[in-house]
Amino acid sequence: MAVATLGILGGVFDPPHVGHVALAQAAIAELGLERLLVLVVADPGHKRATTPASTRLELARLAFEEIPDAEVELDHHARTVDSLEARRAEGAVFVLGADELADFPGWKSPERVLELVCLAVAMRPGVSADSVRETRARLSAPERVSFFELEPVAVSSSLVRERVAQGEPIDDLVSRSVAEAIARLGLYAPAE
Repeated sequence: MAVATLGILGGVFDPPHVGHVALAQAAIAELGLERLLVLVVADPGHKRATTPASTRLELARLAFEEIPDAEVELDHHARTVDSLEARRAEGAVFVLGADELADFPGWKSPERVLELVCLAVAMRPGVSADSVRETRARLSAPERVSFFELEPVAVSSSLVRERVAQGEPIDDLVSRSVAEAIARLGLYAPAE
């Protein structure tokens, strides 16, 4: 895979957590990226967001503010291929976790995604390397998929939402600025 200077990390980020930030930092370091574009999907086609896009954008900006090479933008495209087509992101590398690669063949136009960008897949414990290799081998352009290591971070957006709803601390799951914003905005708390 050719060296890319631009990485793209997309997601719902509802909310963004320390695992997302660790993925971004590892991608920049491991792939030698000059810039990482973090795209907050406004209206995701594959899952429901619990908070408005503008709120998730604010949280993502707070989460990634300490990474100087990261830029956070709102993405109005529900599908990755449409976003990449609109951005003319040829030559970029799209960053995703190994667990997401298993779903990649079911994305809208995965072959076109691979024409537009290379995939950089973060490998982490808990995801079978054999299944990841099998998925890669079934793709139309497996040579456009590379791997890098990521230290495991036991966190998910759903875990953050659950803890907030239960009144439990989230300081170990999100940055301080994100935790403060969640509290200030009253996000993820149970309805009264």
